[in-house]
Amino acid sequence: MEISLFLAPDDVRQGFNAPSKKRLVTDIASFVADRFNLDAGVVFETLWEREKLGSTGVGNGVAIPHGRLASIEQIIGAFVQLQKPIDFESVDDTPVDLVFMLLTPQNAGADHLKALAKVSRVLRSPAVCEKLRAANDKETLYAVLTDTPPGL
Repeated sequence: MEISLFLAPDDVRQGFNAPSKKRLVTDIASFVADRFNLDAGVVFETLWEREKLGSTGVGNGVAIPHGRLASIEQIIGAFVQLQKPIDFESVDDTPVDLVFMLLTPQNAGADHLKALAKVSRVLRSPAVCEKLRAANDKETLYAVLTDTPPGL
C-alpha cells in the first residue's frame, strides 16, 4: 500500500505549533475535520481514546496517532512537522516532532493494518526522518513521504 493512496499534498502541514500532546491531537482533529467535512469532536475522541490505551509515540521523535471511524469510507492520512518537539509519552521518551495521523473506516480490516505498517516502516527510516526534519515546505514533506524506496 502506498502512502499517496491516503495522503494528498493538502494533508501535510509544515511548522505546526502545539504546546502539548492533547493540544496537538485537538489541532490535528480540527485540521482533518475541516479538510474532510467531519466532526472535529468525533475525530478527537477517536484519536484520544486510542491514545489512552498507550502512547502512539513510536520513538525517534515520531508519533502515529490513529483510529477507526464509522463515518468515513476511505483511509485518511495527515502529516505534520512540528516547530518544536513536544512530550508525547513515547516509548523511548524522545520528544515528538513528526506526526502522521491515520483514520480508517470502522470495517477497514486488513487495510487499517497495511496503512499503519506502511507509515511505520517509512518513519522508522532514519534517512527519511532526517529529510523530513530538514524540509522547509509542505511540498518537500509530501515528496519525501510518498517517494520512498521499494521495501519501505
